[in-house]
Amino acid sequence: MVLNYIWIAFFIVAFVVALIKLIFFGDVNVFTDIVNSTFASAKTGFEISLGLTGVLSLWMGIMKIGEQSGAVNRLARILSPVLSKIFPDIPKDHPVMGSMFMNIAANMLGLDNAATPMGLKAMEQLQELNPKKDTASNSMIMFLVLNTSGLTIIPVSVMVYRAQLGAAQPTDVFVPILLATFFSTLVGLLVTSLWQRINLFNRTMLLFLGGLCALVALVIWGFSQMSSETMNTVSSLVAGILLFSIIVGFILAGTIKKINVYESFIEGAKGGFTTAVRIIPYLIAILVGIGVFRAAGAMDALTQGVAWCAGKCGLNTDFVAALPTALMKPLSGSGARGMMVDAMTTYGADSFVGRLACLFQGSTDTTFYILAVYFGSVGIKKTRHAVACGLLADLAGILAAVFLCYLFFA
Repeated sequence: MVLNYIWIAFFIVAFVVALIKLIFFGDVNVFTDIVNSTFASAKTGFEISLGLTGVLSLWMGIMKIGEQSGAVNRLARILSPVLSKIFPDIPKDHPVMGSMFMNIAANMLGLDNAATPMGLKAMEQLQELNPKKDTASNSMIMFLVLNTSGLTIIPVSVMVYRAQLGAAQPTDVFVPILLATFFSTLVGLLVTSLWQRINLFNRTMLLFLGGLCALVALVIWGFSQMSSETMNTVSSLVAGILLFSIIVGFILAGTIKKINVYESFIEGAKGGFTTAVRIIPYLIAILVGIGVFRAAGAMDALTQGVAWCAGKCGLNTDFVAALPTALMKPLSGSGARGMMVDAMTTYGADSFVGRLACLFQGSTDTTFYILAVYFGSVGIKKTRHAVACGLLADLAGILAAVFLCYLFFA
C-alpha cells in the first residue's frame, strides 16, 4: 500500500513541477522529456531483468546444490543462535537462515551480482513460512531492511571510480564509508527491532554486535596499513576467493553426499529464469516512476529546497551539491552512480563534494528497487512498515555520511 502511494506521488509531483516549468519558465520540452523518460525507464527495467536472468540462474542453481547437499542446513545451524534472536518467527535451523547469511555476506563484500539471487532465494523461503501471502511478514521486513541499509565492508566499485577519475588517494573514503554504512545498518536493525518488539539486549546479541564492532575496527586498522593499490588488490582477491570457495564448497559437499550435482544445478537454474521474468513488471513500474520524477525536474527542486532551508538555518551548505546522489540512492543504484560520477567530474574527485558523493553512494542501498524486486518476486502487496524502517536506515546513513565527511575532509 505504501509503495502505491509513493508511486502515485512520483507522477503527481512530476506533473505539477512540469506545469510550473512550462507556465512560468517557458520550458516547452519538459513534457516531451517526461514521456521520453517513461520509454527509456521501461527499456532499462527490461534490460536489467534480462541481465539478471543469467546471474539468477547461476546462483539459484548453486543454491539448489547447497540445499540438497545439506551445506545450507549446516550453515543455518551454525548461525541459528544469532539469527533466531533477530528473526524469532523463523523455526530453528531452517534453511532460510543459511540463505539470508549468504546474501548479507555477499552484500558486505560488495558482490551485488551474487547478493541479489541469494536474497531472492531467501525471500522465496520466507514466503513459504508466511501465513498471509500478500502481506510482508516481520521476518521479511527485517531481512529487507538489513539489505537496504547496505552494510558493505569493501566498497570496491566506489574506489575504482575514484581511481578512474584521478583521485590522488582513491581509498581515502574507505574508513568513512565503512563507518557510515555500519551506522546505517545498526539504526535499521534497532528501528525494526523496536517496531517488531524484538529484544536485542540479551547475551547472544550483545556478544554478536560487540564482535561485529571489533571486526569492523580490525578491518579498518588492517586496510589503513595498506597502500591504495594493495587495498584494491586485496579487496578484489578476498571477494573472489570467498565467492568461488562457496561454489566449489557446495559442489564438493554434493559430491560427498552422492547427489547428481549437475541435475541439481539445472533444477535450481530453471527457477532463476522464472524469477527474472516475474520481477519485470515490478521493476519497470518503480523505474518509470523514478524516471518521471527526475525528468520533470522534481529532484532538482527538492535539492534546491534543502539548500534554501539549510541556508536560512545558518548551516554550512557545502554538502548540498552532493545531495542528488543521496536522494537518488534509495530510488536507483545506477542513477546514484551517475550522480556520484557527475559530482566527481564537476567538482573533482578529491573535492569535498566529490568525496561526500562517494560516501552517499557507499553508505546505503537502493531501498525502493529492493522493495520492488524482492517483494514483487513473491507477490507481496502490503509492505507494512518496511518502507518506513528502510528509509530511516537510509536517513541515518546520509546523516552519518555528512557528519563523517566534515570530520575527515572539511
